[in-house]
Amino acid sequence: MNWKLFADLAEAAGEPEPDVEAPDAATVGEALDALVDTYPALAARVLDEDGDLRGHVNFLRNGRDVREAEGLDTPVDDDDELALFPPVSGG
Repeated sequence: MNWKLFADLAEAAGEPEPDVEAPDAATVGEALDALVDTYPALAARVLDEDGDLRGHVNFLRNGRDVREAEGLDTPVDDDDELALFPPVSGG
């Protein structure tokens, strides 16, 4: 999986484009589990107490929000680009 992390998520992982092995991942949720297993500091920032994706975290697969597809059950391929970033605000 090709991951891109932004802002404080990249800081928590220690790198903006971590390399995570998840050869058996069939869904973005399984890929996310592999990311969090590799970089445990991300868990509190991206997962709620039930282990679900926090509502304010944006999760894209190939540039498309996974919530517009099948959520964490969205199928994933080894060559997909997955991106996580916190909400963007400004004024």
